[in-house]
Amino acid sequence: MSKDIRDLEPKVLWKHFHSLTQVPRPSKHEDAIQDFMMKFGQGLGLETIKDETGNVIIKKPATPDMEDRKTVVLQGHLDMVPQKNSDKVHDFVKDPIEAYVDGEWVTANGTTLGADNGMGVAATMAVLEATDMAHGPIEALFTADEETGMTGAFGLKKDVLDGDILINLDSEDEGELYIGCAGGIDATATFDYKEAHVGDDMLAYKLVIKGLKGGHSGVDIPLGRGNSNKIMFRFLKIAAKKYGLRIAEIVGGSLRNAIPREAFVTVVVPEGNAGGFEDDVEHFEDIVRTELAAVEPDISFTCKETNKPDTVIDEKTQTALIHAINACPNGVIRMSNDMEGLVETSTNLAIIKSANFKIEVQLLLRSSVESAKDYLAERMESLFTLAGADIRFDGAYPGWKPNTNSEILEVMKTVYNDKFGKIPELRAIHAGLECGLLGAVYPKWDMISFGPTIRNPHSPDEMVKIDTVVKFWDFLVETLKNIPKK
Repeated sequence: MSKDIRDLEPKVLWKHFHSLTQVPRPSKHEDAIQDFMMKFGQGLGLETIKDETGNVIIKKPATPDMEDRKTVVLQGHLDMVPQKNSDKVHDFVKDPIEAYVDGEWVTANGTTLGADNGMGVAATMAVLEATDMAHGPIEALFTADEETGMTGAFGLKKDVLDGDILINLDSEDEGELYIGCAGGIDATATFDYKEAHVGDDMLAYKLVIKGLKGGHSGVDIPLGRGNSNKIMFRFLKIAAKKYGLRIAEIVGGSLRNAIPREAFVTVVVPEGNAGGFEDDVEHFEDIVRTELAAVEPDISFTCKETNKPDTVIDEKTQTALIHAINACPNGVIRMSNDMEGLVETSTNLAIIKSANFKIEVQLLLRSSVESAKDYLAERMESLFTLAGADIRFDGAYPGWKPNTNSEILEVMKTVYNDKFGKIPELRAIHAGLECGLLGAVYPKWDMISFGPTIRNPHSPDEMVKIDTVVKFWDFLVETLKNIPKK
């Protein structure tokens, strides 16, 4: 098989996905991809606009004899999560993604692939460009900054779209139709600290956790993967008590919506305790390797002597921080009573970093039940307030309540069964699809979401299964032929 993804079927989709990999598009740095999409729509001679939030909208008229069909909004987001392995040299603002074929999958060389949501965007581009497809009126909505705040969905105006049906192309399991999603809220706790002097009898070490899988903080949260911040602070609590360890600097995790894969902490310990400390690092690595063997076979926890810092975090703040992080809930909080196997409520202890006399702890709280999300936020407020931190909550967005009487749902179930010989499974997803926000702006929309099979989104192991892209495309084409009449 060719290693060039443009040789894959369906070529009409893969050529556009390849073009997306060549345009840097990390969240918050989307000018280039927005300009690219504007030129794409204008080059097709279609009505193309960019709103004040950065959303790009391209409208395509119905094909002959399909003018009486309801208008479909095909929706995906332009940005991608910028995650890479620590040894990979890559600038997401400047460098293209190096996508390649690996057996049955397409993946990237040491970085996120951008299949989330490049697959949906590429499919929509193929529909807009097509001259041999039957479809009613199409409105393509390419939203901005989905991954770090759903900024585009928040900023969408009520009077720019005329659609009746929203088909979101941002879910990640072929053969499943998504009819609901979780809401979320960002929590940020901040500790103020003072600097304390480092004694002459102290040795400095760099503690490093690497090799974890990470992944999407919603979709992958029930897999029980290791959280580098939780693991690191578990050890710091032991070592502070046993060896008098003091913390100088913390960098753990990098994105709020990704399970943290790495953590780096500079510490000092009394010189007389150095031998025991180094032995305990090795022993602790064995412990976590054993505990997480089934899900994290490549975890590494090491220490290396380093230059001694001039100061450390004051002992009172260090103690409060260690206790707070160890007590902080992380992972699945509750499973749904309504849908088997669905996570209802979770939290991701995503980032811990120290700088300029402040330690910032960033979390992402999710739930498909608004009251449960609010209660989880109250718990976090109680925990971090007791620890002496200030905590704020931002970026709250609603979930999407399932509608099992949806007209487009019935159409797509029938189309899938006719084409592939089975009824697709109905799902809700423990992630923040934009449908919740978009449905609040356009409450009469009939909404559904589907996509090809993507694994390990938000991590450098992200990959998309090639044969599911074929089915995804065929399903989309056939669905557009069968959109209900107005």
